[in-house]
Amino acid sequence: MKLSKKGILLCIVTIFFFIGLIFVVVYLESVTNYKKAVKATTFSSIDISNIPDGIYVGEYDVNFVYAKVEVTVQNGAITNIDILEHKNERGKPAEIVVDRIIEEQKIDVDTVSGATNSSTVIKKAVENALHGKK
Repeated sequence: MKLSKKGILLCIVTIFFFIGLIFVVVYLESVTNYKKAVKATTFSSIDISNIPDGIYVGEYDVNFVYAKVEVTVQNGAITNIDILEHKNERGKPAEIVVDRIIEEQKIDVDTVSGATNSSTVIKKAVENALHGKK
């Protein structure tokens, strides 16, 4: 049996449709896992006054959002936080969360509205730096 040009074209379109459908399903699963990871992120209490003076690097990755930070501690206080890397979707405004951390001298500060996931990832990267985790 010989397929017509129309039949061959239909087969090709069908194959591409199913390949595209598979990519969409995989992408949606990745997004779901990313959102679950952000939602499951918790913060522990850190007594910053017990952290020795120094510069600490930490990172946190939930696939769609990633942050790597450098935290400077002097005299029992966070004096500076540099964002070394921040992979985000629309979360660039979240970067001001580091100012809140320095101002309040705690990690679990309010997130930036509209950039909650990036705020959470940056805060966790700071916590990981102070705990010595990467």
